[in-house]
Amino acid sequence: MKLYCEVEVISRHLPALGLRNRGKGVRAVLSLCQQAPRTQPRPRACLFISTLKDKRGTRYELKENIEQFFTKFVDEGKATVRLKEPPVDICLSKANSSSLKGFLSAVRLAHRGCDVAVPLSTLTPVKTSEFEKFKTKMVITSKKDYPLSKNFPYSLEHLQTSYCGLVRVDMRMLCLKNLKKLDLSHNHIKKLPATIGDLIHLQDLNLNDNHLETFSVALCQSTLQKSLRSLDLSKNKIKALPVQFCQFQELTDLKLDDNELIRLPFKMGQLRNLRFLSAARNKLPFLPSEFKNLSLEYLDLFGNTFEPPKVLPVIKLQVPLTLLESSARTILYNRIPYGSHIIPFHLCQDLDTAKTCVCGKFCLSCFIQGTTTMNLHSVAHTVVLVDNMGGTEAPVISYFCSLACYVNSCDMLK
Repeated sequence: MKLYCEVEVISRHLPALGLRNRGKGVRAVLSLCQQAPRTQPRPRACLFISTLKDKRGTRYELKENIEQFFTKFVDEGKATVRLKEPPVDICLSKANSSSLKGFLSAVRLAHRGCDVAVPLSTLTPVKTSEFEKFKTKMVITSKKDYPLSKNFPYSLEHLQTSYCGLVRVDMRMLCLKNLKKLDLSHNHIKKLPATIGDLIHLQDLNLNDNHLETFSVALCQSTLQKSLRSLDLSKNKIKALPVQFCQFQELTDLKLDDNELIRLPFKMGQLRNLRFLSAARNKLPFLPSEFKNLSLEYLDLFGNTFEPPKVLPVIKLQVPLTLLESSARTILYNRIPYGSHIIPFHLCQDLDTAKTCVCGKFCLSCFIQGTTTMNLHSVAHTVVLVDNMGGTEAPVISYFCSLACYVNSCDMLK
């Protein structure tokens, strides 16, 4: 039985000698091996740690020799085994969590002197080929090179599978818990599985030139909220992004070129860290009102079907306000927590999609809608011209929660 991970062996005598460990693990192969001493008829298990520099490895006794296991972060591929003799802590990291759990279970059995219910290796030096499983980057750009029967190295941090004719995301990729960059560009993928959101370290996702028609709400509400920094959805068939898309708070680079977008999420301004945005050659008639809250370095909206601002506003006011409208405005203005465990799910959706008035208050279905033009240089340092006429202005839609707000802001709508 073998485990591939990074290992750091720390002597507990170092602090007493005024020394410190270097604090960095090395790639290693851990093996549960069997040895048969002449004085004992039954072979017993021992731990064998081999590195690229020391393929012959170091052997550690296991039977009644483990002082403590530290497994608080085992789901992140980390654990520590504290031995009695020699007095060392064996720190494991960057391991496959499921493999690590199985390996630690076998080590526990060996410590208790029980029979280990897995095949044990022999005490032989590890081959150099074993360390190829620590590969951190793999680039595949053709069908013939795509692995069909062989798993991807669990240690991958960067995986590119382009021009491979994939029609769905390979589930084996979703087991790569260390993955930081995933490039699935130039394939035929139509739908993304929600389990991509389980890649907790994923920072860069490239889905350029596929057949995507939607981007799921489940992905927007996954752990990608805190990790994703770059997203390329260009050259797909997406018509709209969900409101929850604006929960990607760490997103800095977003590419939406060459889709069929008819609108951007109206809470776009919540993407506070967004610095690079390109949504060229779509079907956008206008920009959402919160777009003016962005602070970009680069903006490209060339080739959209922007409409000229309407002279007359769209009025959907109702006086007096309905109980639903009044309650919703109160909940949102006072930031009262809500959820499907408190109110019906469809009401949660209504609250999530509430519109923001220019005064900062909220409105659901009672509002005045107007459009105005905005110079895109007010939100971006570098702006690509929006048309062949050299324009840098685009229409922005605005909402007003009352007639008073509209009258006070009518100068903006001229």
